[in-house]
Amino acid sequence: MEVRLQKAIADSGLASRRRAEMLIAEGRVTVNGQVVREQGTKIDVEKDHVKVDGRHLKPAPPQVFIMLNKPKGYVSSLSDPEGRPTITDLLGGVSVRVFPVGRLDYDSEGLMLLTNQGALAQTLLHPRYHVPKTYLIKVKGMLDDKQIAELERGVELEDGLTKPAVVKKIRKAEENSWLEVTIHEGRNHQVKRMLDYVRHPVIKLTRVRFGPLSLGSLSPGQFRHLTDREANALRSVVTDRIKDVATGAEPGSTAAKTRRRRAGAQGWARAKKGRKA
Repeated sequence: MEVRLQKAIADSGLASRRRAEMLIAEGRVTVNGQVVREQGTKIDVEKDHVKVDGRHLKPAPPQVFIMLNKPKGYVSSLSDPEGRPTITDLLGGVSVRVFPVGRLDYDSEGLMLLTNQGALAQTLLHPRYHVPKTYLIKVKGMLDDKQIAELERGVELEDGLTKPAVVKKIRKAEENSWLEVTIHEGRNHQVKRMLDYVRHPVIKLTRVRFGPLSLGSLSPGQFRHLTDREANALRSVVTDRIKDVATGAEPGSTAAKTRRRRAGAQGWARAKKGRKA
């Protein structure tokens, strides 16, 4: 597979993309024994021999994306100073070091994404990029329409006003009720604090969606690797969100959706023109 030389260096973890460009410009990079100074030179990472300062470039580690259904009673980190069970205990057979993208409380359940792609993980978590997270929640009592509207507008917590949420009534039990809540932030215990604010404490919380990913039928305590389609969908979300912010369009807004429609139409037009040529 051919990639730009500076990308291959950055993907290996040796240097950032910008630093890799500097190394190339300084004549410190060779490809098949020849010094390469031209930016954008393409190489075949499987065939070409690249050296930086005389040392062979290590191949980039494989990109790993894992979906885990975290059960209650597990800490959503790789280790715990108190000796409690962690998600590491559930990842038997995973040889590549991965880390969690966000967390779930000890007594919460549901979808967790784990990966070895740090930059992608940071974008998925950053509140600037508005990646949605959806929770199925059992609460004490039943919310009225006024309380739901309040949550959807945003409520004032001790760390500031929450961004608008989407709240749907799912079903009612004898004394409790089930809600589906979608937020775009990642504050500590945010959903629980939001429900406490409207005086309906959370009894059970399960994350069922994260960005384009759905928990589906994955059993508690089980994990699986993402399909190529799911991994590509994650990458597309990150790319779209970064472009939205760069162009001044609020992610998820009408302007952002319009930008993507136009970009898609332009890409289709270019492809059509290429077929005619």
